[in-house]
Order: sequence, then C-alpha cells, then structure tokens
Amino acid sequence: MRFPRLALALVAAFSLFAAAAVAAPQGHGDEAAAHGDGHGSHDLSLKDINWFYGMIGVKEGVPPNALWRPPGMPAPFGALLLNAAILYLILYKLLADPITQGLKSRKETIMRGIDEAAKMRRDAKARLREYEAKLEHIDEEVERVRREMREASEAERARILSEAKERRARMERDARLLIEQELKAAREILMHEASRTAVAGAAETIQSRITSADQQRLADDYLASLRQSAAALRGRL
Repeated sequence: MRFPRLALALVAAFSLFAAAAVAAPQGHGDEAAAHGDGHGSHDLSLKDINWFYGMIGVKEGVPPNALWRPPGMPAPFGALLLNAAILYLILYKLLADPITQGLKSRKETIMRGIDEAAKMRRDAKARLREYEAKLEHIDEEVERVRREMREASEAERARILSEAKERRARMERDARLLIEQELKAAREILMHEASRTAVAGAAETIQSRITSADQQRLADDYLASLRQSAAALRGRL
C-alpha cells in the first residue's frame, strides 16, 4: 500500500504544479502597463485558471469551448487531471500484480516470523517450567544421580570381577592342560628311557652270564625246532 500512496502524492503535486502553470497570466508587460506599476506583479485567482476549454487543442477563430481553445489560452487544468489519472491507471495496471505479490509475500514472511516467534516463546515457557520443576526437586534429583552413579559403579565393579574370575579360571584351565601334556610327554620319555636302560642292562647281564655251551645248546634247540616245523609242513603236504 505504500507505493499507491506515493503515486497519489506525486500525481497531486504534479497537478498543483500544472495548475500554477496554467494559472499564470499571458501578456505580462501589457498587464503591468495597464496597472501602472513598474514591478510587474499580479494576483492569481480561480477565475484565471482554464478548467476545461480546449481539451483537444488550439484553433484559430473559435470561441473557447470544451473541444477547442483560441491561441494564447493556457492548457485546460482538466486535461492535466485526465492525463494524471491515465498515468496513474497505467502505473496501477503495470505494478498492481507485482506489488500485490510482494505485499502477500511480505505478509506471509511476517506471519511465518510471528508463528516461529510464538513457537519459540512456547518452547521457552515449556523449558522454563521444566527447569523450575527440576529446581523444586533438586535434592531428589541429586540423590537420584548419586544413586545411579553408585549402582553403575557397583555394576562395573561386579563386571570387572566376573571378567577377572573368568580370565583366572581360563588361565588355570590352560595351565593345567599344559602341565598334563608336559607330564604325559615326560612320562613317555621316562618310560622309553627306562625300557631302553632295562633292555640294555638285561642284554649286558645275559652276555656276561651265558657260556659257549649255553650258546651251542640254544643253537641246537633252535635248529631242532626248525626241523620239526619243516617235518610238520611236509606231512601236511
């Protein structure tokens, strides 16, 4: 709405300026001589203004009427008003839609800002009420926080102890298994060494105690057993 008002003000100022122009008397020197003063001053009045004579133009030898005016008569003030009205109408037709859209957009922006401000005000009030409620129960809130921290600490301590126990049990189980495997390996090594030592000792004992006659007797017994086995085989065949 600011632009139409400004346009109206400009049109009014233009009209007043035009009225002053058309009211200026013609033949300045003649009037000064008729009045007998050497200053050339004159008085303006509504009778000096051409309101509507000669709306179309100037024409020789015609009395002043609505269409024509004689030469020397100023332009009609009504024509100036008509031109101003046409100019204002053209400006309105050209700028009405952009101005309307601009005003509508500005209104929407302002309303959106008002809505956002109202929402922020409601949120601020809600937070204020929440803070006031917390302040009213600050002792209970502090005690609750302490209790939660104590419970969380105890839970963390229990978790750490449980993990430590599980880790210790796993390490003991792994160590026991490793020890058993090492004991088994050592036992097998000891048994192998003991067997080897016993066989070696027995062989040395036998070699030290057997005589040549015993060796001959063992050989004869071995040969006799071979003959018996061969005879048995021939009998079967």
